[in-house]
Amino acid sequence: MRKSWDEYFMDIAFQVAGRSTCNRRAVGAVVVKDRRIKGTGYNGAPHGLPHCLDAGCLLEGEHCQRTIHAEVNALLECSPEERAGATLYVTDYPCERCALIIIQAGIKRVVYARPYAVARDWLREAGVEIVHLPCKK
Repeated sequence: MRKSWDEYFMDIAFQVAGRSTCNRRAVGAVVVKDRRIKGTGYNGAPHGLPHCLDAGCLLEGEHCQRTIHAEVNALLECSPEERAGATLYVTDYPCERCALIIIQAGIKRVVYARPYAVARDWLREAGVEIVHLPCKK
């Protein structure tokens, strides 16, 4: 049976997560517009700084302060035109900070595989369509 587009791009997000340098959770994200990949990202340290794999996580609460999240890295690869109205495929539901960035970037649809606890659901409040595609991994 042929995969749906959502399954296809989610599989790619999980492949991208394989590049993560986080000890705690490997996350991958793919920005797609008109069924074309515009950007990919995984969670890891900024260029030139030590990765969690080498220096350990720098935790503040539940979040590592050493890494840039996969969603942000994927969005940084895109021009404003490429991301406006696009779909973001992400292995894990976005945290609150990423949700705000996703809204501001003009993403209109988020497809995620694994739930992640958030205190506020700003994505829904902003009218972003959210699709849960249960993880088969």
